[in-house]
Amino acid sequence: MEYVFTPPSQVRLPISQHQAAFPVRRIYCVGQNYAEHAREMGGDPTRNPPFFFSKPPQAAYHGASFPYPPLSQDVHHEIELVVALDRGGLNLSAEEALTHIFGYAVGLDMTRRDLQAEAKKAGRPWDSAKGFDFSAPCSPIWSVQQVGHLHSGAIYLDINGRRIQSGDLEQMIWKVPEIIAHLSRLFTLEPGDLIFTGTPAGVGPVRPGDVLDGGIEGLDQLSLTVTGSL
Repeated sequence: MEYVFTPPSQVRLPISQHQAAFPVRRIYCVGQNYAEHAREMGGDPTRNPPFFFSKPPQAAYHGASFPYPPLSQDVHHEIELVVALDRGGLNLSAEEALTHIFGYAVGLDMTRRDLQAEAKKAGRPWDSAKGFDFSAPCSPIWSVQQVGHLHSGAIYLDINGRRIQSGDLEQMIWKVPEIIAHLSRLFTLEPGDLIFTGTPAGVGPVRPGDVLDGGIEGLDQLSLTVTGSL
């Protein structure tokens, strides 16, 4: 079958120490999955069912810069563990969820916080606040064969050499297998799906010229310079 125009190229992320690439299908994100971050956002850190939002696959990229987006004066950083799936399914159990993980990466859930606040106040969707271009920068993916499964370990973000966010993966309210199980009750998961698993406390604004260095113990560091203007 012919197309009316050339289809866009497949979004992909590099795999650390590997020539192959990881094709991105969908991006799911977990909200307020660290207790202190839930509190700083005015939420309840008790163990209520997790809630999710999504970004388009085109939001994911690996590069050296983050272009400051238009129509916002308050863009925030959120450093996160990213889970990359190579198997899918529906109604998965937490016990079998780990067998669906290809690997892990460091990611930033970049957020137009001013637009998100307006959307929340009006009871509207967050798409324009969360799903804009370049809103999901990622490090290369490390395979499970390389690093095993990550249940604990430091997660952090430095801006201009100053530690801004700091936590440990073991502080997640909902752990990775539980997140996958919950998601699989809402959506049929597929190979290529990425899951951003939430951010520790300390989220805040970035400005053009800022240098962001984020990391998770055992994975590649994610380093970006904010470009453009407010």
